Amino acid sequence: MAETEKKADCIFCRIVAGEIPSTKVFEDEVSYAFRDINPQAPTHILIVPKTHIESCAVLGEENEALVGKIFSNIAKIAKEEKLSGGFRVISNSGDDAGQTVHHLHFHILGGKEMGEGLVP
Repeated sequence: MAETEKKADCIFCRIVAGEIPSTKVFEDEVSYAFRDINPQAPTHILIVPKTHIESCAVLGEENEALVGKIFSNIAKIAKEEKLSGGFRVISNSGDDAGQTVHHLHFHILGGKEMGEGLVP
């Protein structure tokens, strides 16, 4: 499947397409960010590419500009959310890592002091 295609059974593709409601935080030509429905921190936002990419494991040179843009957008979102004290970005890749939706996505977590563990 080309990464520009929407995957019909992918919940994040359906959210990006507006088929499933979400609380949008940010959107541009390459990404869509929305609030997590099961937040693990006071601020918990997911940012996904609008194109279907399975996970970090399949990224290659052809995705460098896209991922760079997403991380630039993460910085914008963190500023808009007033996460000046810091925030965490997490991406699970594959079943063993706990990836439950197989569409590349990044969790932006903040709004509280977090310890050294990976999850707040």
